[in-house]
Amino acid sequence: MNLAIVGSGYVGLVTGACFAEVGHQVICVDNDLKKVHSLQDGHIPIYEPGLEELVKKNVAAGRLSFTASIGDAVAVSKVIFIAVPTPPQPDGSVDLSFVEGVAREIAVHIKEEYRIVVDKSTVPVKTGEKVAQTISRYNPGADIDVVSNPEFLREGSAVEDLMKPDRIVVGVSSNRAVGPMKEIYTPFNAPIMITDLNSAELIKHASNSFLSLKISYINAVAAICEASGANIERVADGMGADKRIGRAFLNAGIGYGGSCFPKDISAFIRISEELGYDFRLLKEVETINRDQKERFLKKIREALWVLRHKKIGVLGLAFKGNTDDVRSSVAIAVIQQLVAEGAEVRAYDPKAMDKARSLVPEVKMVAQAEDVADGADALLVLTEWTEFKSLPWLAIKKRMLSPLLFDGRNLLNPDEMRSLGFTYTSVGR
Repeated sequence: MNLAIVGSGYVGLVTGACFAEVGHQVICVDNDLKKVHSLQDGHIPIYEPGLEELVKKNVAAGRLSFTASIGDAVAVSKVIFIAVPTPPQPDGSVDLSFVEGVAREIAVHIKEEYRIVVDKSTVPVKTGEKVAQTISRYNPGADIDVVSNPEFLREGSAVEDLMKPDRIVVGVSSNRAVGPMKEIYTPFNAPIMITDLNSAELIKHASNSFLSLKISYINAVAAICEASGANIERVADGMGADKRIGRAFLNAGIGYGGSCFPKDISAFIRISEELGYDFRLLKEVETINRDQKERFLKKIREALWVLRHKKIGVLGLAFKGNTDDVRSSVAIAVIQQLVAEGAEVRAYDPKAMDKARSLVPEVKMVAQAEDVADGADALLVLTEWTEFKSLPWLAIKKRMLSPLLFDGRNLLNPDEMRSLGFTYTSVGR
C-alpha cells in the first residue's frame, strides 16, 4: 500500500522504515529540507540499533523515499500518518500546533479520492476529533476518515518493537478505515485491537503512565530496602515472579526520563483535570521520581561533604542505554546539579556526547570511558549501557583519587566492585 509519514523524527523514521521493510511503498515527509537531503544521502539523525541498515536497504530497494512536500505525498498515498512532535507546555499540557498545522496542510492537498489520516503522535484524548474537524473546515468536501494508531516503541529497541509488536491499537470512527489499517499491519503478525477513537488515544497515555508508576513504586520500595537492610533486586524478583505483576519496569535507579514518560505523565494529569478528575496518584508518581534524583545526590554529598572543586567522573549521558537521546535525561539533571554546586565533571557516553554538549557545556567530554576516572574524587554510573559492565574496573580505580563509586542504575555487581576496593553505593541494595 502507498503510505505517507508526515514527520521524520524518531517515531516517523522508524515507522516508515519498518513499513517499507514489509513491502509498503512509503514516503517520509519533513519540513526540514536539510534533514530531508541528509536522509536522502543516507545519514540517519538518531542512533537506534538496526535503523540505519533498515533505512539504507529500503531506500536502495525503492520502497522508502523522503520529501519536503506534503502535497506530493498526499497525492499518491491512501493513508497519511501524522508523526510530528507534541512537546510539553509549561503548564503540563501538550502543544498540538504541529498536529494542527499538518492537518491544515493535508486538507489543502486532498482531492476527490478517499484518504485515511492517522494520528501516530502521542496526543490527548479527543485530538482525533479535532483533526477531523480541522480537515473538514479547510476542505469541506474532503472524503476522509481519521484514525488513532498510537505507537508503543521503546527507544533502544524501537525497530524490534515495531517489527514484533505486542499489539496494534487502531481507533476508528468509521468501519470504512478498518480494512485498510488491517492490510497495513497484517505482515506484522500481531493482534490488532479495533477501538473507538477516544479509547485508542487514552490507551497510549494510560500505558505510559502505568509503566512510570511501576518505576516510581519500585524506587519507593528501594528506599524502604535501604532503611531496613533488604535488597531491592530480591524484592523485585519476588514480586515479578507473580504473573499478575511481571518483572519488567521493576528496576530501581535514579528515576525515569526521556522524551515520553515525563511528558505523557504531565499531559495525562492535565487531560484528567480538564475532564474533571484530579489524578492524584500520577502526581505522586512525579514526586517520587523527582525525589529519587535528590536521594542519589544526597548520597554523593554525604560521601564527599563539599562538592565544590571535587572532580567527578560520569559514565552515561543518555536517558537510557542503546540511544543517543538526552531529552529529560536524569543523567543530565544530576550533572547539572553537580556543576551548579561547583563540581568539575568529566563524562563519557558511547553515543550521546554530541547531543549533550549544549546541555552541559561546562562538562569535559572524554574519548574513552576509562578517562573519566583520572584524578576523580568519585565516579558515577548514570546510564545503563551494557558495555560499562565489562570496563577494566581495577585499572579505573587506580586512576582515581579516591575509590568512591555510585551506581545509579544498579548495573554493576556490588560484591565484585567491593572486592576490587571500591566504596560502592547503589540503589536499594
